Amino acid sequence: MTIAKAGFGGGCHWCTEGVFQSLRGVTQVDQGFVQSDAPADTWAEGVIVTFDSTVIQLETLSEVHLRTHSATRARSPRGKYRSAIYLFDDHQRLEAERAIASFADQSGKPVHTLVIPFRSFKASDERFQNYYRTDPSRPFCRLYIDPKLDLIRQHFSELALPGGTAPQAIEGGDGA
Repeated sequence: MTIAKAGFGGGCHWCTEGVFQSLRGVTQVDQGFVQSDAPADTWAEGVIVTFDSTVIQLETLSEVHLRTHSATRARSPRGKYRSAIYLFDDHQRLEAERAIASFADQSGKPVHTLVIPFRSFKASDERFQNYYRTDPSRPFCRLYIDPKLDLIRQHFSELALPGGTAPQAIEGGDGA
């Protein structure tokens, strides 16, 4: 087992959390707000994903991320919904950039996802943690998260966990 971390931001962190919790090899997903260097130094919704890189690679996690939010829509890097892959190690840059280039080729559209260093994280309120897992029948979950999980089951079936999401492997993790 080789444990690594990366951050992802795009749309709502409730959705992003549910997406990554549904994948084999992901051991923990911390939902909250992520910060990088200027101009991406404002807090934006995102998640920190802890994963076993012998099971799932950062390139695959990045591809899942790009397919499950509006990566081709231009956004302000200072905005609340910054499309980004946050690197914990500069060696991760090549995998993230390779996934973005491949997605851009496949979609035929420019991708507006930043590849930037992780600097800081603060968790969401406890009541929002594990949003999908605690009640997948909520209207928000059915409308926004279920279609993303369907996409994962269709395009990443070998990595999709049965039942949508895995139990939290490490309760009360350090958040980053």
